[in-house]
Amino acid sequence: MARREEYESRTERFLLPLLAEHNFELVDVEYVKEGGNWYLRTYIDKEGGITVDDCEVISRTLSDWLDKEDFIADSYTLEVSSPGLGRPLKKDKDFERSLGEDVELRLYKPRDKQKEFAGILKGYDRETVTIETEDGREEVFTRQEIALIRLAFDF
Repeated sequence: MARREEYESRTERFLLPLLAEHNFELVDVEYVKEGGNWYLRTYIDKEGGITVDDCEVISRTLSDWLDKEDFIADSYTLEVSSPGLGRPLKKDKDFERSLGEDVELRLYKPRDKQKEFAGILKGYDRETVTIETEDGREEVFTRQEIALIRLAFDF
């Protein structure tokens, strides 16, 4: 297991029971390097949406645990937040919750000279994701060819 995956996995194992106590959902944990800085990001949610106070409670407890365990060698910034409006769909529970919703999808490589698609999420399984485009066509994509899929939102 890569160092990044180990940090994410260990953090997730700590968070799951803590979040269950508060009736929160763990959306994702990521350890990423951006602009020369490392970030440990935790995205949480709950019915009705997460608040700043909710994030603060989890952040304080997580920060104390990370200081005590001290298993991350790099200097990093801890962030605990809501997944936001355009939350990416990563896990099966994300896809299940989003069936029938508008999604935006970006591919690693173009299909028929197009890398971005939008439509209604119609189905998914371990290997594929199916959307219905605005013109009523069903498009099936393998999960391996999808760089990003997230809920679409209009302002």
